[in-house]
This record gives sequence, structure tokens and C-alpha cells, in this order.
Amino acid sequence: MFEQTFKNIDDILHKDAGCSSELDYVEQTSWILFLKYLDDFEKDKKTAAQLSGKSYDGIIDKQYQWEVWAFPKDKDGKIDHHKALTGDDLKDFVDQKLFPYLKKFNTSAESADTIEYKIGEIFSEIKNKIQSGYNLREVINRVNELRFRSSAEKHEMSHLYEGKIKNMGNAGRNGGEYYTPRPLIKTIVKVVAPSIGDKVYDGAVGSAGFLCEAFEYLKTSKSLNTKDSETLQKKTFYGKEKKSLAYIIGTMNMILHGIEAPNIVHTNTLAENLADIQEKDRYDIVLANPPFGGKERAEVQQNFPIKTGETAFLFLQHFIKILKAGGKAGVVIKNTFLSNTDNASVSLRKLLLENCNLHTILDCPGGTFQGAGVKTVVLFFEKGASTRKIWFYQLNLDRNLGKTNPLNENDLAEFVKLQKTKADSENSWSINIANVDTNTFDLSVKNPHKKDETVLRDPKIIMDEIAALDAESAKALGDIKVLLPK
Repeated sequence: MFEQTFKNIDDILHKDAGCSSELDYVEQTSWILFLKYLDDFEKDKKTAAQLSGKSYDGIIDKQYQWEVWAFPKDKDGKIDHHKALTGDDLKDFVDQKLFPYLKKFNTSAESADTIEYKIGEIFSEIKNKIQSGYNLREVINRVNELRFRSSAEKHEMSHLYEGKIKNMGNAGRNGGEYYTPRPLIKTIVKVVAPSIGDKVYDGAVGSAGFLCEAFEYLKTSKSLNTKDSETLQKKTFYGKEKKSLAYIIGTMNMILHGIEAPNIVHTNTLAENLADIQEKDRYDIVLANPPFGGKERAEVQQNFPIKTGETAFLFLQHFIKILKAGGKAGVVIKNTFLSNTDNASVSLRKLLLENCNLHTILDCPGGTFQGAGVKTVVLFFEKGASTRKIWFYQLNLDRNLGKTNPLNENDLAEFVKLQKTKADSENSWSINIANVDTNTFDLSVKNPHKKDETVLRDPKIIMDEIAALDAESAKALGDIKVLLPK
């Protein structure tokens, strides 16, 4: 049912003049979904308060509550068409009253980790793009069919929302910007293996896939008591995101997964000077797929000891610095990081190897990131001791990856199994850092077990062929001379 509702919403937005792409569909669906979620959230809080004999003061003033402006009901529980706004009346109310009211919440909220603050942040960053008040009415009616009350409903909703994010990633110029394949994220989380009590961080949070999967991993890692649940809700997951749309989608994605007030901050992570990071700012776990290919301005580069315009390389410096001693990381990066010969790349590899134990490199095949068109590796490292040995795993599949053949968890099962013992196999091997060239720190993926498909020919055969070709050429020239008039 939910899946059909999402499809119907997309169909409505497709015909609206204000929504031109999959990105707009997700953005506009998100703010309406959020308000419906908020209504169900308030109902649950009120019910819980009544059961314990307490009172509950609602977050949203009555005239801005879902059941007043969006879906007023008649005595039969159906929409009251006499009270329900539509057309220009609805659009004017949303644009001129509802949004300005909701924007004010981040200035009046007690702290940044409250749902009130998130309301203000979201509605400060977004605007209603649905131009037709009649289309908006149709979307609201469809969203009203959705429920966020039970864990099963939330799980289904989060699954469908992930699907929308995936489609949005495929529609964008860079698919990897919004969507990292979930099988890859789950695998990275398994290998890094966070524990309850760890502070988990993604400084390039995007749609919050890493934080959501880490939450799913941790909440099933043991039987949770009340303290554990509160720790997961409020003191475990932290993110930063520069782009408004990704910030909103990441926040909504975490809410749908069950984190009530996500600790995501809307800011440019790279604007923070590395020298200003103190021990209190550090995290136990870093999980991230930073954007690659971006170019940062000179003033941003001044925040980093290794100057480079490559966004991903700046993020890697940030992650190394912000990890606690003994902290663990799993970071996706372009495979050219391992072999580039420019000064920044060489210096960054040296920094990583000297400050961290880079114990594992997963080499992903082309097509892992649909639409991104780049080959990637995953770096697994721990802050503290320097690197002595690196275990490589090359993911070799018997098919080409693409939209109809995406990566799945089974593809990565051997990697997860072998990584525990760093065992050698046809696809895995280790190198000693003592054998790495200290001028280049080249860490290129070179599988010693993979036969070189280039067959080198015997030099004598090559020389004989050259001599035969020379003889043929000489003969041809001789024949031409015979034919030429004397």
C-alpha cells in the first residue's frame, strides 16, 4: 500500500510546474512527510503521557497541527471538505503562514538535539515548490494515508524512502553524492563494528545512509536496556552536511529509521580549521563516503596542512584528525588516491600510514556506484599506531554491475569472512609497509594471484617478424623501381 502511495505522489508532482526532477519530488515529499510524521509523533507522546498520568504540552500550536490545516475530519473520520483548504487558499496558507511559523523553532528551541530545533532547521532550508494548490491538496491527501505509529510501518517507510533517495542519486549528475549502495555500507559497518557507547560520525553525511545502517546494526547487536536505547537516540550518531537538500533528506531518513532528533548540523565541515579540533570534539568511529571530484577554494584549503583542491583528500585529513586515539574508520575514496604521484596525494598517503594503522583496503569493481563513473576503494584504519601491514581484497565478480545488476551483500560475504583473519586467497593478499617505496608511498592494487592476461612474446620471434617485414618492404620497393620508367 505504501509503495503505491509513493508512486501516486510522484505522479502528482510530475504534472506540477514547480517540480522538474526526481530531486524535487524527494524534497517536496520530504517536508510533507515530516509534518505527517510530526503529527503521529505528537499523538504517541500524548498517549504515553496519559498512560503514566502525566500531561503533554504539544510542540505545534493548534492552528498549525496536521488535523487542523492539512486533513480536518468530519464526524465519520473522513476529510471535511468544508474545512480543508485547497487551491490558492492552501498554497497561500503554506507559504505565508505555515512555513514562517515553523522556521522560528530553531531560535526558540532549548538545544540542537531536540525535535523542535530540527523543525526550525528543516523549514529554514526548504521552500514549497508545488505551484498548484490543487496538486498540493492531492499530495497531502496521499501522505495522510501513511502511518508512522508502529515499528513495522516505520521500517517499511524507511525502505521506500531509501528507494526514492536511490532514484534521486541515479537522476543526479553524480549518483554517489546522494546514494552509497546499502550492501557496501552494511559491509563497512560490519567490519568497523561499532559498539554501544561509541560516538559515530560522518562529516559528509549526505542522505545519512552510514548513520542509519550503523543504528540498525547497533540496535540488534545486543538486548538493549533503557539506558542503551537513550544512548542510541541522543549520544551516538553525529553528522555534518553542507548542502540544504541532502541535510533535509538525511534528517528525514534518520527520523524514518527511528532516531527522533538526529544530531546532524547544516554546515561546511571543511570550513573548520584542523588546528581547532580538540579532544572533546573527537569521535570513536568515522563512517563516510566523502564527495570526490569537488574543488575547494584557496581559503578552505588553508584549514589543512596538506593543501589540495580535491574535496575527498581534505575530508580524509579531517577524518584522521577528528578520530580519537584507538578510533576506527571506514572511508570510501577514489582508487586513484592509492597511486597518484602529485605532492598532495603522496603526502596524504604518508600521513595516513604514519598516524594510523591502515589495516585493510577493499578494491571495488567499476559500476559499484551507479551513475558515478569512478572506481573506488574502501580504507579501513585505526588511529594511533602506524601501519606495518595492509591486507588487500579485490572484489572480482562474474558479472558487470549496473542498474539491473547492482551490488548485493552476498557479493561481499567472502570479504567479510576473510577480513577477520586477513587470510590470503585468490582475491586477497598482504603487503609489508617496509617494502613500500618511501618516495612515492604507492599503494596500488596489484593482485599477485591474478595472472597477467598480457602474454609477453619471445623477443627472437619479434625480431624475426621485423626482419621478414623489412625484407617484404625492400622487395616491394625493388618491384616499384623495376616498374618506374628509366
